[in-house]
Amino acid sequence: MIIAVDGPAASGKGTIARALAKHYGLPYLDTGLLYRAVALNVARMGLDLEQEADAVAACDFDDAMMTDPALRDDDVGAMASIVSAHPLVRAALMQRQKRFAAQAGGAILDGRDIGTVIVPDADAKLFVKATPNIRAQRRHAELQARGGTASKDRVLADIRARDARDSGRSIAPLVMAPDAALLDTSFLSIEASVQRAVALVEAQRAKKASG
Repeated sequence: MIIAVDGPAASGKGTIARALAKHYGLPYLDTGLLYRAVALNVARMGLDLEQEADAVAACDFDDAMMTDPALRDDDVGAMASIVSAHPLVRAALMQRQKRFAAQAGGAILDGRDIGTVIVPDADAKLFVKATPNIRAQRRHAELQARGGTASKDRVLADIRARDARDSGRSIAPLVMAPDAALLDTSFLSIEASVQRAVALVEAQRAKKASG
């Protein structure tokens, strides 16, 4: 079984995808970390995020980099949004994601183009969203917990800018797949969001099984 979980930054899609992976006993890939790894690689190599050739040169990284704590930094997330707009970067990382999804037994992937581009034939698709203000509150709390000093207004501005880049790019923009189930987590607890996600996945599976 393959489950695709898409949505904007800080919508809760990662938390939900990890919970689904635990519930169904499936391997999980946060595809956003791939783009964060590229962005971090660009920065460490002293290259230019805006230059597609520089970003492509940074796509060749070891899997061990996926565990680097620096990938979780909010500035790396903002840089990832920039490199992810490069078509050749997306092409370079696409096969890596498709291989993960194709493993025996299935997998769960979350990102921004999973249900539309990476696994359009997924058994279940969720599009997780929340209001920009709620997402900014969540991200600000996360940053504070890690010792960050960015203001809530700055975080909100960054989220709005990232949304604009992710939704406006010409290749694989952030968009809800026509056959995805919408899950708005704005006013749901984590537990309620996960319960709703499982119910939506089960409903999709039942619908496909009935033909």
